[in-house]
Amino acid sequence: MNAVTRKKQTLIVAALGLVALGLLAVIFYSPIWWVSLTAPNYPEEAFPDGVRIHFHMNGVFNGCQKVEKAEIHEDIALDCVHEMDTINHYVGMYPIAAGGPVERGLGQFLMVFMGIMVVGFVCTKPKVRVAIMGVGFAGLFIWMYLTIYGDDGFRLQNAGYVEAMVTSMDQEAADASEEDDSEIVIGGIVGALKESLEESGVVVELPSDKEAKTDGASAAGADSHKLRMIQQLKQTYEKDFEQGRVSEPWNGSNFQVMTWHYGKSLGRYFNNPEEIVPMVANLKIAIHVVIAGLAGAMLLLLFGARKNGGILYWLLVLVPMALPLFFIIDYAAWLWWYGHTLNAMGAFAVKPFMPTVFGDGKVAQFATHSYPYTGFFLMLVLSPVLAVAALIRKKQFKEN
Repeated sequence: MNAVTRKKQTLIVAALGLVALGLLAVIFYSPIWWVSLTAPNYPEEAFPDGVRIHFHMNGVFNGCQKVEKAEIHEDIALDCVHEMDTINHYVGMYPIAAGGPVERGLGQFLMVFMGIMVVGFVCTKPKVRVAIMGVGFAGLFIWMYLTIYGDDGFRLQNAGYVEAMVTSMDQEAADASEEDDSEIVIGGIVGALKESLEESGVVVELPSDKEAKTDGASAAGADSHKLRMIQQLKQTYEKDFEQGRVSEPWNGSNFQVMTWHYGKSLGRYFNNPEEIVPMVANLKIAIHVVIAGLAGAMLLLLFGARKNGGILYWLLVLVPMALPLFFIIDYAAWLWWYGHTLNAMGAFAVKPFMPTVFGDGKVAQFATHSYPYTGFFLMLVLSPVLAVAALIRKKQFKEN
């Protein structure tokens, strides 16, 4: 192979790798799958898509749209995540937020992990590849560790993940926020004296007024929707701490928030500590194991990056290429878990069942619909893009 042909192949692989990186970024922010429930008590006029939810890499979001019709007035769209949770709990199914907590919590890191793998695959020089991947993996691990275990590490999470957590808590976090925003009324002798002095032209500033100004300045300085949502979660957590439901004060680590939120989700309809406590303990173990596993995978891939070719090198492209398969396996596994982990406290007793993974099904009077969405189709584009890059690279190595 002459130098011109080799350079051309390298550029093509690099271009395909760049396309793959762009697809990974778009996939992360796109809905991957949608599920909808339809029934006679949810008429099409008011629920054109039924009770619909969207699965993303970082959470489950509302798929219902605000209905704009003359005979129907809605200020905001129905929260179909909450609506589906309400429907499901009657047969003993746990809330949607109970599924895939590790995958959602580590979703942003897994996508960056695959992005680094793609960059490593594109690079043809082993020493440069090791250097790039080493820096990338080191930065990723530090970011991941600070997010999961560091104080206030939850702030390093993406806004979508935080939003999904707040949404799954329904009104609890919002109520806490509203309570803090309520006006403080000064009454009694102090109130009368304050009013009298102000009528005389004397400016009176109470300690509570100074505190409110300080809080307002802080809120203005951190005018972030994500930070406000984190504050809502913190307020709900601190209520639980005051009431003895959690043993540790808020430290803001993702590990603390994930495990607390998971337990709270499990107990939302079925407050059975004998079942919930072991499940939360298993989640804690799973988080540690996955973090350690990712660290081990980074070291293993760095070892394999020392040379061109070999199974470890080809894993750099095969793993991202198999993303659609990984999603389907994980999605189906969690559906199985939902249908086979039914709580006995449900209003209706049903036999364990497998919810519909793809297509249409029926549970009681509800018709179920489960289909891929934008993000999954982009995954299906990602796979052949990387497959073409792999074939070109294989030919390039063979001819060399």
